[in-house]
Amino acid sequence: AGVMAAPLILFAHGAGAPSTSDWMLAWGERLATVGKLVRFDYPYMRPLPGATERVRRPPNRHADLVAAHVHELAIAKKSLRRPVVLAGKSMGSRIGCHVALTEAVRALVCFGYPLVSMSGKLRDEVLLALRVPILFIQGTRDKLCPLDDLERVRAAMTAPSALHVVDSGDHSLVCTKAWLRAHTMSQSDVDDAIMQAIGVFLSNHL
Repeated sequence: AGVMAAPLILFAHGAGAPSTSDWMLAWGERLATVGKLVRFDYPYMRPLPGATERVRRPPNRHADLVAAHVHELAIAKKSLRRPVVLAGKSMGSRIGCHVALTEAVRALVCFGYPLVSMSGKLRDEVLLALRVPILFIQGTRDKLCPLDDLERVRAAMTAPSALHVVDSGDHSLVCTKAWLRAHTMSQSDVDDAIMQAIGVFLSNHL
């Protein structure tokens, strides 16, 4: 078999911070080591016409987020003919799953998937409908994704799924200083382990 072309990785931000946040830039740099990275902002995150700075606005309606994501994917695909991986943080990972229901996507990488809404409602419908391989990267302190709930959903899913658990990690996969000290690790060791899991997952599914 020929060597697999590095995938196009379309990377979507979470609800609260744009594609240029420190977190998105740092993870974008790491993901760029395994594929051709493209970041984008959903419409509500873009500065309004004529405005010099971004005003905090709530996310667009669900259907509009999905449409924007599909649009960005079409633009990226035009310039890069490669297998597509949708990566996303929190909300961006969930919208990516919805996009994967209708678009040709090879794999999904979800950083801090928001399995439960702020109101505590389990949001598993899209996961149960998926047919595309998915990697969940979840912190044990992430209240938006209780791991026992995720395990139950994974057991019911048709799509192949993998889970990389970040011990003591929060919704942004940041570990507590006490945990890092106890395990004589740094946050960058934790991040390296996440990247290793992503590399294994992509080589299994691309």
